[in-house]
Amino acid sequence: MREINMEKTDIKSLPLAQLEQWILEQGEKKFRAAQIYQWMHQKLADSPDAMTNISAVLRSKLAAECRYTVLRQVACQVSEKDGTRKYLFALSDGNMVESVLMRYKHGNSVCISSQAGCRMGCRFCASTLDGLVRNLTPAEMLDQIYRIQADTGERVSNVVVMGTGEPLDNYENLLIFLRMLTDENGLHISQRNVTVSTCGLVPKMRQLAEENLQITLALSLHAATQRKREQLMPVAKRYEIHELIDACAYYFKKTGRRITIEYSLVSGVNDTGQDAEELAGLIGGLHCHVNLIPVNPIKERDYRRPDRKGVMAFQSCLERHGIVSTVRREMGQDIDGACGQLRKRYAENNFT
Repeated sequence: MREINMEKTDIKSLPLAQLEQWILEQGEKKFRAAQIYQWMHQKLADSPDAMTNISAVLRSKLAAECRYTVLRQVACQVSEKDGTRKYLFALSDGNMVESVLMRYKHGNSVCISSQAGCRMGCRFCASTLDGLVRNLTPAEMLDQIYRIQADTGERVSNVVVMGTGEPLDNYENLLIFLRMLTDENGLHISQRNVTVSTCGLVPKMRQLAEENLQITLALSLHAATQRKREQLMPVAKRYEIHELIDACAYYFKKTGRRITIEYSLVSGVNDTGQDAEELAGLIGGLHCHVNLIPVNPIKERDYRRPDRKGVMAFQSCLERHGIVSTVRREMGQDIDGACGQLRKRYAENNFT
């Protein structure tokens, strides 16, 4: 794989204020920064050459001295059932990431990746099987959305950072991405239409609560006891489950934003009536919404999804305890649905 040239300025990862500073350092007028920023983050230009109101000299300078991130589409699977589109994008160093476009009545939602690979080791996730390769830059996260908008010609109104990787394990780049995504000079997506998922990095959850953002925090919980969570998610050995719930309560206290609890139902593992009762007891005092997800089986793990009757029984138990819950509408079931599946299959077919 090719190395990324870290010496060149990653111009598409620069917030507008930093881009203005860079432009001034080049001896250019400050207003040029706003023009370039608009080309990159509103008009979605795929190269500096497309910036027609910028001088040829400055365009050449951008091309020669800057790293201009544009992801290359390697594959796109389209669901015949609901039109969900799953993309495989190549980064400049040859690494691959996945993104998904889901169409809803309220608008288009894109799920993006924050890392190439993942080191969290969750037992039911294909993303983590080969470990973490590297973090994505803000530009690489943004451009997943930009390429999808350019491909479909449709505006994205909701963004979920829930693809490959643990977003809070790439904290600084994530923050830059969030602020640029919601900035009025870019796509200007409402912060309330952005969700960031975490497997439970408690210190970073608390730090995120202090960032003065109005995004939704989604916790991948997947078990209601410490023992069972440790079996499914190695990160649980670092942060005790009640410490985790306290961090969720702190996030709500600081932001007023209700927590989403993600709970993947695995047949015979965490889907029993006792599991449901224990979950209700654990999160009963939390301002939250539970998203129940019948697990997407992967060939490397012997995990099966419960039948519909079992899922409904689990949900009914939560509702009896006054906990709001929904069963995730399964989009793109006929394509590589689980995070990491398309990326892993492509790697196996092309590098083995």
